Amino acid sequence: MDDTYTHGVDLRSSPAAADDPVPILELRGIHKAFGAVKALRGANLSLLRGQVTALVGENGAGKSTLVKTLAGLHQQDQGHVLLDGEEVSFRDPLQAREAGIAVIYQEPTMFPDLTVAENIFMGRQPLGRFRRIDRKLMRRMAVELFTQLGVRIDPDRSAQGLSIADQQVVEIAKAISLDARVLIMDEPTAALSGVEVERLFAVTRTLQDRGAAVLFISHRFEEVFALADWITVMRDGAHVLTAPAAELSIDQVIRQMVGRDVASLFPKQDAKIGGVALEVRKLSRKGVFHDISFTVNAGEIVGLSGLVGAGRSEVARAVFGVDKYDAGEVLILDKPLKPLSPSAAMAAGVGLVPEDRRKQGLVMELPVSRNLTLTLRHKLSRFGLLTNRSEAATTRDWAKRLQIKAGSPNSPISTLSGGNQQKVVLGKWLATGPKILIIDEPTRGIDVGTKSEVHRLISELAGNGLAVLMISSELPEILGMSDRVLVMHEGRLTAELSRSEATEETVMTAATGVESPNKEPKA
Repeated sequence: MDDTYTHGVDLRSSPAAADDPVPILELRGIHKAFGAVKALRGANLSLLRGQVTALVGENGAGKSTLVKTLAGLHQQDQGHVLLDGEEVSFRDPLQAREAGIAVIYQEPTMFPDLTVAENIFMGRQPLGRFRRIDRKLMRRMAVELFTQLGVRIDPDRSAQGLSIADQQVVEIAKAISLDARVLIMDEPTAALSGVEVERLFAVTRTLQDRGAAVLFISHRFEEVFALADWITVMRDGAHVLTAPAAELSIDQVIRQMVGRDVASLFPKQDAKIGGVALEVRKLSRKGVFHDISFTVNAGEIVGLSGLVGAGRSEVARAVFGVDKYDAGEVLILDKPLKPLSPSAAMAAGVGLVPEDRRKQGLVMELPVSRNLTLTLRHKLSRFGLLTNRSEAATTRDWAKRLQIKAGSPNSPISTLSGGNQQKVVLGKWLATGPKILIIDEPTRGIDVGTKSEVHRLISELAGNGLAVLMISSELPEILGMSDRVLVMHEGRLTAELSRSEATEETVMTAATGVESPNKEPKA
């Protein structure tokens, strides 16, 4: 692999580097292996003062290992880490923090019983007379940090109950208080709403203005191109490309990530639409959703869209029987479904792939095989006993069908990539032979290559007659995969659009509560 790092592009010619040609932080030819697995193979990265570099790649490309090397959690087997042009070695996270490197994770870890200010200055609180903590000074310092970031958060409030977005801002404030010069943001927007993402971006641009170097890791290309000055692509543990974001297109980045042309992220195949499989009639739950009515036919993919908080997931959970509803009914193949009974839904042929696969779809302490067969334990048991042989055979079958990459059926599910974990959740439900599949955020947090595989699988399932209700916050996914689109706003259905009628404009108009002149919602 080329250790000059850039692929025909000299980072030192960038605008930010004109006055300071030396990157704040640079990795050259980093190798890292875990046993026989080579996680990094000559990886390179350069972070420039006042610039945002986006790091992209499929799950398993080596991004997380690279970040952990920067953060001092891993030590490289070969290669060099340079800080301000001088070689350094971070033996632990403390050394990395002292060098001015801060990492903001997708879900920050805070002390919930302490205040915001106490979390920022934990272990280094300002002291007053008699070496007692000067809480007034600590509060003033926290207010000053938030003022610099252009946000309002009460330093005296408890950290418990803070949104993920506010927790991330608190972590950024802590980084500034530590004089962090390099900020690494690892999938920071995965759990944020559109408004929260914009605020995070505004904070990031403030850090740029202060001269910090920012490493931004995300699977969301619209965010990458909106924020990044540079894009670095990794594949199979190695550096592939670095170039100015303005000189790249999404198609070019995808091609470099997966090592092949992705003709379409949404391989939607035509399917023969059958009769009504799922019917929801006037479903209501006080304060959550109201008068929800729709159908899903056999062989049809119905997309359920709307802004965060519109009530989409709540409707799905009520249909499946996880959550209660106050009025209305759900029918499966014209037969009423018992409310508040997931077992009744499963017996009727309904499967639910939940929004949060780690907390609601998987048991992280169990191996792959046990997770895949959780819905089949009764079917696979003989005389009340589940044998390892039957469990392993079923696991091998579905792992082959879904191309699940795992060391063995006994591998802990936590060791799989996000995309492979999602396939396990899908396999768990597909193994039951469902007639209706409800999928909530099918590709959240997985890479572009795996997204295409999941989309292909969903399309094939619909082609075989499965009725699919797909909830997604990604508008391109809704538009690319749906035969019909339902749109919710503040707990109500505001539009029902055919595939030809569904555009970014019509869906967003309905999602924001503006009445569309082209389409009325069906009763």
